[in-house]
Amino acid sequence: MMKKLFSIFLFIGLMMTPFFTQAHVKWFTEVEPQKESIEQILSPLFMSLALMAAIVIALLPLLIPKIAEWKIMKKWDNQLSGLRKYSRYFLKYGTAIALFIQVINGTLFAPELAIHDSFAVILAWVAIGCLLIPNHIATKAGSVLLLGLFVYMTSHYGIFYMLDYGFYLAIIGVLLVGKTRFEKVGFPFLYLGTGLSLCWVAIEKWVYPSMSLDIVVNHQVPTFGFDPATFITMAAYIEFVVGYLLVVGVLNRVLGLVVTVIFVMTTMLFGMTEVIGHFMIHIVLIIFVIEGVSFYNPPIKMHKTKLDQFIFIFLNFIFVLATFVLIYYRFG
Repeated sequence: MMKKLFSIFLFIGLMMTPFFTQAHVKWFTEVEPQKESIEQILSPLFMSLALMAAIVIALLPLLIPKIAEWKIMKKWDNQLSGLRKYSRYFLKYGTAIALFIQVINGTLFAPELAIHDSFAVILAWVAIGCLLIPNHIATKAGSVLLLGLFVYMTSHYGIFYMLDYGFYLAIIGVLLVGKTRFEKVGFPFLYLGTGLSLCWVAIEKWVYPSMSLDIVVNHQVPTFGFDPATFITMAAYIEFVVGYLLVVGVLNRVLGLVVTVIFVMTTMLFGMTEVIGHFMIHIVLIIFVIEGVSFYNPPIKMHKTKLDQFIFIFLNFIFVLATFVLIYYRFG
């Protein structure tokens, strides 16, 4: 019976897949990317926001424990902790749904990554089918297929291009280590991979600002009174900071929920393309809201005093920001 259902699902999936689709360079604009000079990127505004962000982030370890003591927060934490047993199911079936949405639109992993190879399409549908089967062996098989497809797409688009979607490697890793002795490292690896991907994507707005400016104008994105160029710089910082907080383990459930709401609001603005591109990120953020960081031993825990933690996060943020900007500017 299971084999029959799997065959029917695969056949229907192949019939629904568009074999010819237009691939755009970026999701929401067709403007040719023009790299900004490093002098323009490192503007007084950029440097001021970097210092401000570093200070705010460094203060979070002092504020979050106090907020966590609020009665309503304790009640919310207890309720969400009860949902942790479903986290892996959210990830497994959420990944299957995300891939389903992508493949029926003729893409894989992102809206602009078109798949024209019929064999790759078949493998994608088989991977989705495996993820839908409630069995950890089938889940691992689907994960292996996804890894092969990611390598296939990387061979076509290049390593640095696919770094934007590196969080899929983290997702694949989590699904592969399920029901093994390495299961506990899965979600920390997921946060690390997702955080690094968000940081990498944020740099694009600074290095190629003309594309972001085109999006703001054409989609009439509200800038809340700020100059469009200033707004883009600030928006990129928000994305970078969220990614950084995921990596260092400072982002708590409240901030995670706020970020999730923001991502949902952008879906309302950009429509189906946004759904295709960010559905998987929504799933990861929902998992984060459920899981919190109880299982994660963040790097800041190496430092015992609040002052040491403040200095560590402040300096580490500046170092990570500078490293990402330089690497992206050179290879992105």
